[in-house]
Amino acid sequence: MTLIRSATLGMFCMASALSILSGGPVGAHAMPPHMPAPADSGPAAPDRKPYEMVAFAKIKPGQVVIDYLPGKGYFTRVFSAAVGNRGKVYAATPQFYIDRLKGRPLPPAVSTESGFSNVSEIVSGDETLNAPVPVDLVWTSQNYHDVHNWTGATGVAALNKAAFMALKPGGLYVVLDHAGVAGLDADGMAKLHRIDEALVKQEVLAAGFILDGESQELRNPADPRSANVYDPSIRGRTDQFILRFRKPR
Repeated sequence: MTLIRSATLGMFCMASALSILSGGPVGAHAMPPHMPAPADSGPAAPDRKPYEMVAFAKIKPGQVVIDYLPGKGYFTRVFSAAVGNRGKVYAATPQFYIDRLKGRPLPPAVSTESGFSNVSEIVSGDETLNAPVPVDLVWTSQNYHDVHNWTGATGVAALNKAAFMALKPGGLYVVLDHAGVAGLDADGMAKLHRIDEALVKQEVLAAGFILDGESQELRNPADPRSANVYDPSIRGRTDQFILRFRKPR
């Protein structure tokens, strides 16, 4: 994948946004002045390489994006800037996750923050992501293994089907997650918060998608993949795979 570089800090501008990113390397967390820093950015935060992620996901101004299980909204904010005022980002939280919280509040809505008027929060169901229009991209990061842990293979199959149905023909589905060892079973997933990349491919392809690309941007070959991702020895430096799938036209 081509490293994203910046000829001008104007790309990601909410008014004009980007079309193609190219040029020289961007430093960790070197966000353009037009774009508010994501909530968990800072010197001690892991570098999530937002420029590279936007390029890999092929996000363009005016597109419609679903950020599934958005957490505190790091990528919701990134995508909001990338699609610009003509685009739309839906931060989709599944009902099963809300039920798991048992009344505890979700993180504050990104849509209530200044500069993110193109963001809306939605609640997805078991069979649908509930976006009101067909979308260009469904994105989920570091959550696919959680859907496995919380809902099992049946719930994951429902998610992949819902993503397929939500997308326009030719639309993209990107899964980013912590890599587990080959053949990692359900108990290992629950213990380590990791998943076997091959299993993700198998399940998503079974939903009708085509594998469209893979990124090495967040790989760490020094990670033995044997520790829980929250273990201080590896937290913020896990080996992560990024898979891009395409809905056939």
